[in-house]
Amino acid sequence: MLITRLVLKNWRNFRNLDIPFREVSFLLGPNASGKSNILDVFRFLRDVSKTQGGGLQKAVADRGGMTKLRCLHARQDPGVQIEVTLSETADGLPLWRYILGFEGKGSKEVLISKEQVWQAGKLLIDRPTKEDKSDPMLLTQTHLEQIQTNTKFRELVEFFGATTYLHLVPQLLKFADKIGGQRLEDDPFGQGFLERLAKTPEKTRNARLRKIEIALALAVPQFKQLDFRTDVLGHPHLHAKYEHHRPNAGWQSEEHFSDGTLRLLGLLWALQEGSSLLLLEEPEISLNDAIVKEIPLMLNRLQRTKKVRRQVILSTHSEALLSNPGIDGRGVILLETSKDGSTARTVTSDESLDIKAGLSVADVVLPKTRPTTVNQLGLWQ
Repeated sequence: MLITRLVLKNWRNFRNLDIPFREVSFLLGPNASGKSNILDVFRFLRDVSKTQGGGLQKAVADRGGMTKLRCLHARQDPGVQIEVTLSETADGLPLWRYILGFEGKGSKEVLISKEQVWQAGKLLIDRPTKEDKSDPMLLTQTHLEQIQTNTKFRELVEFFGATTYLHLVPQLLKFADKIGGQRLEDDPFGQGFLERLAKTPEKTRNARLRKIEIALALAVPQFKQLDFRTDVLGHPHLHAKYEHHRPNAGWQSEEHFSDGTLRLLGLLWALQEGSSLLLLEEPEISLNDAIVKEIPLMLNRLQRTKKVRRQVILSTHSEALLSNPGIDGRGVILLETSKDGSTARTVTSDESLDIKAGLSVADVVLPKTRPTTVNQLGLWQ
């Protein structure tokens, strides 16, 4: 199942947004145009769908409340609305459609203004109901988060709840024990990545690490072998062996891995982990351009080899990544900024023709994300 369309009203820096998605979609745009905010829509729905430790109120509060979520360009319109359409294939007929509208002021609880669930064109849920109007406290919770009310669309709830986001920060992984402190829920930055590996069944973990080992041997100079071990205290560690003139002197633990090696390792693990929606934020960070250029091919191969095709939505600024000729231009979404907030569009017919003629997305679309006044930055003093 794939997300094929997203419609937003008053979400973050988007006054209005209506965009399609493919099996692999690339979000392009200048800094602060809203790439992360689009990814966060799906994390928000994941958080709302949690029956324990989640729900609408917490999802809004974790993002700073309505004042942080509601678009500053909304003016007199107080509500935020999210609409998501899902299909079996990128070009298939709508299977599910979920609409969630909500509003709130100050410290008051957020109230649902609209919640609808459609299945194959049939309306299953339509709120507010008579019961909601007679007891407004019912409007503080969505039916997504209530087991007793989501029976008919549990498949949709499980889809949202399984969304994966990993933006691995190497320093957090290397120095997790020394940094300590409370980790963010779902550990989006990889501070508990090693514990995540430890909780994976041994057979599955070993199979994934062997595939990663093959990839690292191709991408990292002198790399030979990857091992997962636990120390005497039971703490998990990754060890890599590099070519060395002394047979046992080439082993390094994860704290000595390069940032690029850890980023690539995390990316390769995430690509193998599950079949849910995968959100990748700037996967090119810390990686050599030659490796970055292969990321679209890795995503395509992932789709071909998995029984259940996994949808991937990623944001990027990388010319190397977008120069790969295998990128389907239909999956490119360009964000543009204006005085009234950000907008988004797919490639135009002319841009599509240029891509089909052999030019890359980096040639055709990426230059349009460049700030018009960026040349003046060198004059700053």
